[in-house]
Amino acid sequence: VIYTHHHRRVKVFRVASPVFLSITLLGCAIMYMEMAAIFPVLDRYSCIATKWTRHMGFCITYTALLMKTWRVSLTYRVKSAHKLKLTDKQLLQWMAPILLIMLVYLCTWTLSAPPDAENITDNRGLKFKQCTYNWWDHSLAIGEILFLLWGVRVCYRVRHAESLYNEARLISIAIYNIFTVNSLMIAFHLLILPRAGPDIKYLLGFIRTQLSTSTTVLLVFLPKVMRVVRGTGDTWDSRARARGVPASSSLNGIGLVPDEPPDLYQENEELKEEVQKLAAQIEFMKIVQMELHNRHLRPRPGGYFTANAAPQSPMHPKTVNISLENSEWPGPV
Repeated sequence: VIYTHHHRRVKVFRVASPVFLSITLLGCAIMYMEMAAIFPVLDRYSCIATKWTRHMGFCITYTALLMKTWRVSLTYRVKSAHKLKLTDKQLLQWMAPILLIMLVYLCTWTLSAPPDAENITDNRGLKFKQCTYNWWDHSLAIGEILFLLWGVRVCYRVRHAESLYNEARLISIAIYNIFTVNSLMIAFHLLILPRAGPDIKYLLGFIRTQLSTSTTVLLVFLPKVMRVVRGTGDTWDSRARARGVPASSSLNGIGLVPDEPPDLYQENEELKEEVQKLAAQIEFMKIVQMELHNRHLRPRPGGYFTANAAPQSPMHPKTVNISLENSEWPGPV
C-alpha cells in the first residue's frame, strides 16, 4: 500500500486507480491472516477469526476487482458518442452495499450461532479439533459461488475490450483464477474430504491462500512494479496505442486524470463552434434538395444556384446553374 501510494502519480498506477489497488491489497492482507488464525489449537475465538478473515477478505478483494471490471463492461457497451464517466466515488458507493451485506451476515452468525471447535476423528482414528460446519457455512458458500459466477460473466463480456497496459485482461485472469480455486476448495472441504486430518486441512487452506491471494497480487501488481523498476511507468503502452486505444482511455473507462484541470469554457466554445458548422451544413443540404426537386421555383438572387454564384453541388460532380429568365431546368453545364 505504501509503494502504491508513493507511485500513485505514475501513469501505470494512475490508470489502474490507486484507491482500488489499495483496497485489493487490504483484502489480500486479511485473507493471509486466516493462516495465523487456524494454526494454533482451535477454540471458539480462533474459529470466529477464521471465518471472518476468510470471508471478509475474500469479499473485499473480489469486490474491488469486480467493480473495476464492471466499470469496463459498462463503458465498453456504450454505443453513443457521449463518454460514460464512472468515478471511483461512484464505484465505492456500489461496493459499499456488498460489503455491508457480508458484514451483517458475519455479525449475525457470530452473535446468534458462533462457530466453535469440535472433536473430529479422521479415517485413521486420529482425533483433532475442527471448526464446525453447518448451514451458515453452506449458505455463505452458495452465495459466494453465485457471486463468483457473476464475476465470470462480467469478465466474459469484456474479453474483447482493449485497455492500456493490458489491465483488463490481467484482472479477468485473476477473477477466473479466484473462481476456480475457491470452487475447488469448497468442494474439497465440504464434499470430497470432510473428514480429512488436520495436516490435510491446513495444507488445503495454505494452497487456497497461495493460489488465490498470491496469484492475484502477482497478476495485478507485478507488471506495474516491473514497469516502474525499468523506468517505463510513465510511458504509454505502445502495443495498446497501435491497437487504437487512445491515451485518454484507461481500464476504468473514464480516462486518465489530467495533470491540469480542463478548461470547461474553452470546451464549451469548441462544442458551440462544431454545432454551428453542422447546422450550416444541414441548411445547405436543405436548400440544395429544395431547389433540385422544385424546379418550378425561381431561385433567389444571390442564392446558391444563381448565375453569379455557381457553387459545386454535393449532389452532382459538375457545377449547377439556374437561369433567372426561364423557370425550365437547363440541366448541367
